[in-house]
Amino acid sequence: MKKLLLSLSAVLLLGCAAKNDKAQLERKYMQTITAEELKTLLTVVASDEMEGRETGSEGQKKAGRYLIEQYKNSQIPYPTGADGYYQPIPAAYLNAKYKENLSDSENIWAFIEGSEKPDEVVVISAHYDHVGIKNGEIYNGADDDGTGTVSLVEIARAFAQAKKEGHGPKRSVLILHVTGEEHGLHGSRYYSENPLFPLAHTVCDVNIDMIGRHDEFHNNSNKYVYVIGSDYLSTDLHNICESANKKFTKLKLDYKYNDRQDPNRFYYRSDHYNFAKNGIPSVFLFSGTHADYHKPGDDVDKIEFDALTKRAQYAFAIAWEVANRPKRLIVDKDGK
Repeated sequence: MKKLLLSLSAVLLLGCAAKNDKAQLERKYMQTITAEELKTLLTVVASDEMEGRETGSEGQKKAGRYLIEQYKNSQIPYPTGADGYYQPIPAAYLNAKYKENLSDSENIWAFIEGSEKPDEVVVISAHYDHVGIKNGEIYNGADDDGTGTVSLVEIARAFAQAKKEGHGPKRSVLILHVTGEEHGLHGSRYYSENPLFPLAHTVCDVNIDMIGRHDEFHNNSNKYVYVIGSDYLSTDLHNICESANKKFTKLKLDYKYNDRQDPNRFYYRSDHYNFAKNGIPSVFLFSGTHADYHKPGDDVDKIEFDALTKRAQYAFAIAWEVANRPKRLIVDKDGK
């Protein structure tokens, strides 16, 4: 009996050590996402030079080229099976619903191939379009959704560094910058109807839209994030969102807008919805609206980079856990 107890103790100790090692690795790569790098990226993406990134505009295309340059410089490839970093979307598709006279545009993607389950794909998404120029004023969209856009670049770099050092994700990670969100979630809808990887093999979408400031409900505190939709389709995903925060970021997780009766209906208003409506577990991270929402004052100098960094790290932690867990997320709810 004594030998048996000693053996059990040794197994438990080894198990705890393995868990600690995994957590240390996750923390190591999470911490490569820094305020300094986010600010450097956002200062370009939300600059006047990008002319408000209206869907299909030259300013948006310029922003897209800048994003692709970051992936090339970081040696992060476009996805297996794609012809390049773009998923072209014709103007006819973008204008079919509302006839807004939009030009051709593109989703942009990058890819970290999984080491053990490469055919299972975790999507991390954000829209890189904004509303352009109105009455001669540039609407830079630093928070909406410059913050999500640059978070994706940093998250991709973190996963790529992990892979380079022999700790890459078990499942593949698709970084997806979508276009046309401001005109009706067009880019994510196009991807869901023309997926590069079968939707049946798409495990999850972690969507990031506006995570750079605080709203009126948090008394000038930015140590929170709204979590929307995590429990609509998968208890597994919701539990991961909770546990990743407890282990690493320790934000206040606010479920105010997760209420199905909330009149803002944010669950239906960002790009995760085009995954969720297809039965793919999805979570939307958001820090709320503010006085500069869809106004020309949404500029880089108003971004709270400490909060942006922590929320981007949280998104990475969720995606890391989903990508590396032994089994894919179970869909055990109907989303209603």
